[in-house]
Parts: sequence; structure tokens; C-alpha cells
Amino acid sequence: MRKSYLIILMLVLVVFMGVSCKSTPAPDPQEQVSAEALNEAKARAEEARQRAMDFESHTYFPSDWEAIEAQYEAALEMPVTTTEEIQQAISAFDAAAAAYDEIFGKTIPLYAQAREDEIMSVRETLIETRLTRYFPEHLREADDLSLLALDQYEAEDFYTARETAAKALKEYEDLLLGARVYLTRDEIIRRGFYDYDPDNFNRADEVACEALDEFEAGNREAAIAKAEEALLRFNLVLANGWTAYANDRRGYSTNERELAISERANIASRELFREADTLFNQAEENFAAENFHDAAIHFIDAEALFAIARIDTAERRQRAEAAIRSAEEKIEESSETAQEAERIIEGGTR
Repeated sequence: MRKSYLIILMLVLVVFMGVSCKSTPAPDPQEQVSAEALNEAKARAEEARQRAMDFESHTYFPSDWEAIEAQYEAALEMPVTTTEEIQQAISAFDAAAAAYDEIFGKTIPLYAQAREDEIMSVRETLIETRLTRYFPEHLREADDLSLLALDQYEAEDFYTARETAAKALKEYEDLLLGARVYLTRDEIIRRGFYDYDPDNFNRADEVACEALDEFEAGNREAAIAKAEEALLRFNLVLANGWTAYANDRRGYSTNERELAISERANIASRELFREADTLFNQAEENFAAENFHDAAIHFIDAEALFAIARIDTAERRQRAEAAIRSAEEKIEESSETAQEAERIIEGGTR
């Protein structure tokens, strides 16, 4: 009895396993191919999208970009259950990829021109400093990189061209930083602003020398950091200098204005005084706004015009006094002539 039960149980298990095997069909090779094709199409669209984004297509053609993005999002939302649906999704991803490639193709000339304009702008600013004669080899290296980037764009090696253009721009910017350090220091010395902030000036000088040492040693990042610190300190000295200088010129201009009023230049030389006063008021506005550079310039101009108004007033007074003396002399001469005539007449009568 036990043996019969075991045989029946084994037969049931065999039947059950057979049924189970029959209920799990073997994978369809065609469906596997479709799934792989879908993944490849999706990857192509993602790659085309990323390339277009890397070169800023969305900023050059924003409305077109939004339309393509909507097309791409729609492809992502498509059902992919059946073979037919998968084929439709593949077509949608391919269309999106083609659209991304098209907008990328329109972007590249604009992107390349923008990079060239950016590079040339910095280069022209650098040339205008008139200091490139001191580092011609470094300028030549930057120029070579710029030309190489152009060749790479024309060869459609876009990512490499982008990196080369960035390197060229960085070279020009680094050189311009060094030139600005020199020019700012030179302006401080020319304007005599050293005395207004000697501590910062001396420290800036030390850091600038350290930057030069790092640059010559090939430590570019350290050199740039030092140069930026030096420029910051020199600019601080320059700003402090303009502040103090503007305050000094304000005092001189105010004093000259008071003298002009006391000498009645505001009446005798009204037009000159008004012109000077207009500049003085502009200077006061700049000073209040902490625009000390323009304030100092206007105070200097106002001071000069107040002085001219005083001189003009003095000359007018001298001319007036001379005219009065001349008139008095003529009156005196006329009186003497009249008296002489009267004596002659009286003598003749006798």
C-alpha cells in the first residue's frame, strides 16, 4: 500500500513538472533583437542630446530646443510592450536624435565664433596694455593654441577644439592678469598714492614677486593665486589713494571757492563761477556716492575754474580802477583847462 502511494505521488510530480515547463515558453529571439535596438536608439538620442547641450544649443535656439525636448520626452513615455510599439519607440528616438543633431549642426558655427570673439577680446585688451613686448614667447604660445583650436573646429573635432580654445583663453587671461598687476602698481607710483597705504603696497610688492617666481618655476596655479592677491592689494591701495586724494582735492577746491566768493567772483565773473560751481556740485555728488576717482577729477577742475574766476575778477577790477583813474585824470585836466581859459578871458577883459 505504501509503495503504491509513493508511485502515484511520483507520477503526479512528473505530470506537474511537465505542465510547468510547457507554461514557460522559450524567449523569442526577435523580441530580444527589438529590445536591444530600442536601447541603442535611446542611447543615440541621449548622446545627441548631450552633445547639443555641451555646446549650448539650448541657449542659441531656445524655442527649437523646447520643441525637440518635448519630442524626446514623448519618446520616453511611449509604451514598449509589443514588437510594434517597440518599433514605433525606436522611430521616435531616431527622430529625436536627428533633431538634436540638426540643432547641433546649426549651433557649432555660432559657438565657435563666440569662443573666437571671446579669445580675441581678451587678446586685444592684452595688446592695448602695450606690455606684450616683455613676454613675446608667452603671447606666441597662446596664439598657437588659438590657431590650433580653429583647425580642430574645422576638422570637426569639436570636443578637443573646445578644450584647446579654453586653454588659449586661459593663457591670454593669465597674461592679462600679470599686465594688470604691473599697470596698477605703476599707476599708484605715478599718482603718488604710495604714501596713503604703504603697508598694503609693500605686501603687494612681495606677493607680486612671489607670483613671478612661481610662474618661472612652472607652478602656474600658485602663480595665478599670488598674482590675484597682489592685484587685490594694489587695487586696495589705489582705492585708498583715490579716497584720500579726493578728500584732499575737496578741501583745496572748497577753499578756492570760498576765496572766489569773498572776492565777489560770483558777481564779477558770473559765468566762470557758475561753470566752476557746477563742477564742484558734481564732485560733491560723486564724493557722496563714494565715486572718489571722478570726485577728485571734478574737484581739480572746479578748483582751477574758481582760480580763473578770481583772476578774471582781479583783472576786471584793475581795468575798472584804471578806467576810473583815467576818467579822474581827464576830469582834472578838463578842470585845469577850464580854469586856464577863465584866467585868459579875465586877463583879456582887463
